[in-house]
Amino acid sequence: MTPENAPAAPGAGVPIISRALPWLLTVGGAVGLVAAAALLVEKLNVLRDADYQPTCSINPVISCGTVMNSPQAEVFGVPNPLIGIACFAVVTTIGTALLAGARFHRWFWLGLQGGVVFGAGFVHWLIFQSLYRISALCPYCMVVWAVTVPIFWYVTLHNLRAGHLPAGGWARRPLDVLARNHTVVLTVWALVVIAAIGQAFWPYWRTLL
Repeated sequence: MTPENAPAAPGAGVPIISRALPWLLTVGGAVGLVAAAALLVEKLNVLRDADYQPTCSINPVISCGTVMNSPQAEVFGVPNPLIGIACFAVVTTIGTALLAGARFHRWFWLGLQGGVVFGAGFVHWLIFQSLYRISALCPYCMVVWAVTVPIFWYVTLHNLRAGHLPAGGWARRPLDVLARNHTVVLTVWALVVIAAIGQAFWPYWRTLL
């Protein structure tokens, strides 16, 4: 049998998936799932007992009770943790499937891309609401923030580099720069959020100094 007639190797023609991405989806999805489930438990405890003090309510700023009792906590008509549980369960499942050797078609990756774009947008809206409208921080919510952005970032990088998302020739060089400095992007994002938290609650932080 000549090389030209030899059968294609399994997975031939399928873009190679970064070794880190399956782990990121699995671990990040699991962490987000646990945080959402913990927040849902606290929400149920509050619904059962109006005098219940959530364990994640520590002071006037770190107060998930204030956050979960706000209208923004049920923006789609159901408690936000239910949405988080559903979405992070899907992310975790995809990650474990990739670790097991699964390979997905372009349409699947585009569907995941749509999901992570929604997640990142929703998280940033919630960050704004927490800092400048509710004026309180929820520790479990911040865990969700911390895992959602990396998931969005690395899924997007994968889809761009694998060709699932269109990227013209002009975008190749910036894309390569971003890929080489992928951790810098996340570091800058974290610093911006930390700075925003410091600015929004500075009157309270100042009383602790």
